[in-house]
Amino acid sequence: MSGVQRRVVVVDDHDMFRAGVRSEIGASVDIVGEGADVDSAVKAIVAGEPDVVLLDVHLPGGGGTEVMKQVHQRHPEVKFLALSVSDAAEDVIGVIRAGARGYVTKNISGTELVDAIGRVADGDAVFSPRLAGFVLDAFSGAIDIASVDEDLDRLSQREREVLRLIARGYAYKEVARELFISVKTVETHVSSVLRKLQLSNRHELTRWATDRRLV
Repeated sequence: MSGVQRRVVVVDDHDMFRAGVRSEIGASVDIVGEGADVDSAVKAIVAGEPDVVLLDVHLPGGGGTEVMKQVHQRHPEVKFLALSVSDAAEDVIGVIRAGARGYVTKNISGTELVDAIGRVADGDAVFSPRLAGFVLDAFSGAIDIASVDEDLDRLSQREREVLRLIARGYAYKEVARELFISVKTVETHVSSVLRKLQLSNRHELTRWATDRRLV
């Protein structure tokens, strides 16, 4: 990376995380704006004219993909680097299809993040090692990304969380404890997922999720 400080907008719905990023990399990049949801993110990006946007995947108002869609309609040159706790295949593939230049997880070090920002600003694509495999699989045809997106679009965020835990072999009580919801609510979500995906039982659900690399 050259000695030029990159202009960066940080988009995340957690104030503490944005403050942490600012503290960690603020001396190495020029943070020109922040956003906590889709609307504030789009405004900050348009006003700040950043080289790179650090973008969380899950945001109030439509998620990271909605931010990219709105910004790229007017400013297609803006580069996005997804920065998320999620390493789920559908999240990675979804934001890359929407136009992100890379995807790294939040356990990345400050030094590595500054390097990733510089590489994305220079036109490279950057992925955490495990996530690069998802992208290669998607573009080689090993994952049918169109059907994954279409099917998952039918599910709410909570239904996706329940789906992933059930597919990993969690009992209903364990899912309830993990997500801080009642067993009855878990049962309701599972019934809804089975109906929307036209599956008969949790065994079919597990096979469906495994085939699509969602677990």
